[in-house]
Amino acid sequence: MDFAFTPEQADLRETARGFLAEHSCASEVRHAMESEHGFDPGVWKKLAAELGWTSAIVPEAYGGSGLGPVELTALMEVMGEHLLCAPFFSTVCLAANALLVGGSEAQKQTQLPAIAAGHTRATLAWSEPGSGFDPTDFACEAAVDGAGFRLRGRKRFVVDGASAELLVVAARAPGSAGDAGVDLFLVPADAAGLTRRALPTMDQTRRQAEIALADVRVGADARLAGGDGSATLRRVLDLAAVALAAEQVGGAQRCLDISVAYAKERCQFGRPIGSFQAIKHKCANMLVRVESARSAAYYAACVAAAGAAELPRAASLAKAYCSDAYFACAGETIQIHGGVGFTWEYDPHLHFKRAQGSEILLGDPAWHRERIARELCDA
Repeated sequence: MDFAFTPEQADLRETARGFLAEHSCASEVRHAMESEHGFDPGVWKKLAAELGWTSAIVPEAYGGSGLGPVELTALMEVMGEHLLCAPFFSTVCLAANALLVGGSEAQKQTQLPAIAAGHTRATLAWSEPGSGFDPTDFACEAAVDGAGFRLRGRKRFVVDGASAELLVVAARAPGSAGDAGVDLFLVPADAAGLTRRALPTMDQTRRQAEIALADVRVGADARLAGGDGSATLRRVLDLAAVALAAEQVGGAQRCLDISVAYAKERCQFGRPIGSFQAIKHKCANMLVRVESARSAAYYAACVAAAGAAELPRAASLAKAYCSDAYFACAGETIQIHGGVGFTWEYDPHLHFKRAQGSEILLGDPAWHRERIARELCDA
């Protein structure tokens, strides 16, 4: 399989790299982290309206660019390099994919053009306090209420949940368990009975929130996936895992780059520390991890683009390996920088925190490896 990008995809990457070098440099990342919602609205408007990134995977019929998982992977890798603080992952990789996979034609016509234009920020809410990594391990209920539904429950670790304008909420029929009775619902953030609370997180570059639903009423047309919500949710999270793996590759690559640059300029005992064999070994091991992770992420993107049945395995493989690689590279970067590596003035601690947060998001490596083992046993 050829993992080389086409000239058009390579141009997309370079355009993204040039834009983010200016608008997501270290100072801009810190500025966004300190803002109310964790991103710069001006940068969000530019990447949506001027660059069209929010329209990347939206079909042309709904006002999008009609690109696919490979192009999204190219973008996410560059975003990971620059620690972009923006609701892109939540809006595009989670919510837009949920609409594409499980939305009705009417829902797509209504919601996707606004997402593509950057007018609507959205997210997916499925995880709950005390739940495990399995997508259907939640208790939020959706009871039939006249011609619509009444949602009751509490969601946690909702990516960009405090600033999103539209929520795709996973809920289940009362008394159901497992994959049975699962549905997804479109819920406006200002719906009566819905409250949001921003959560304190170690990784301030990706905000999370807790969502409380106290008898939130939605119409019948708010339901996605008509009775097959569990399959829709699992596929959406697999596609999101591929995108997140690509972002982790970008972060790991940046850790390697800044480590090599620092090792060349930092002198000890009258010579650059990069000349010491111990540092050379660290950088060499980081390079192996980065290239292996890149291969795993690109392979998963190609599987997603082909719509192959092996997507669950490929997504879990990429997420597990890329999580380990990014975290290991971030840790090594701090070691190479020494005592200053975890100080506010230097960037390694930002990547370390992003790596830790991304490792848990969408399932930790151990869970994904166990999932692959189960898939292989059932094959």
